[in-house]
Amino acid sequence: MSSSFVLFHRPVFSLALAGLAASTLVLSGCATRSSSADVYRAGETQVEQTFRTGVVEGVRGVTIQRDSMGAGVIAGGVIGGVAGSGVGDGRGATIASVLGAIGGAVVGQAIEERANQRPGFEIVVRLDSGERRAIVQESDVVFRPGDRVRIVGSGAAVRVVPY
Repeated sequence: MSSSFVLFHRPVFSLALAGLAASTLVLSGCATRSSSADVYRAGETQVEQTFRTGVVEGVRGVTIQRDSMGAGVIAGGVIGGVAGSGVGDGRGATIASVLGAIGGAVVGQAIEERANQRPGFEIVVRLDSGERRAIVQESDVVFRPGDRVRIVGSGAAVRVVPY
């Protein structure tokens, strides 16, 4: 038996691919970032932030779609390919493996996209200066029209918080 045969022997190869898929899924879960009003990233701590005050004019429910990292496609393709390789022998196993990989990738992408969705609010605030701002953040803090609020931060990192 040659060493390349041992390396790519179906059970060993299948276990290696399954391990790769599981690792990819676990690591992709670590890469998500929160858009919550109550979660600060390390770089936002011990940094002076400006704030403006105002009144909530309106609140609308939205869905926040985080960027996909591709982990679902990879993991689904690997799992589908491994599962398909167990069907039949020879050319049939190859075809089943390819179809399994394609189907698994499609399903994996759909699962990842769904997992990356979070409920959120678009909050329209009339600042004390008279200007209006719309901020989207996760729906962990509920605001109603007429609530007095602060907009904390500037640029790409702002949040609406109760006053």
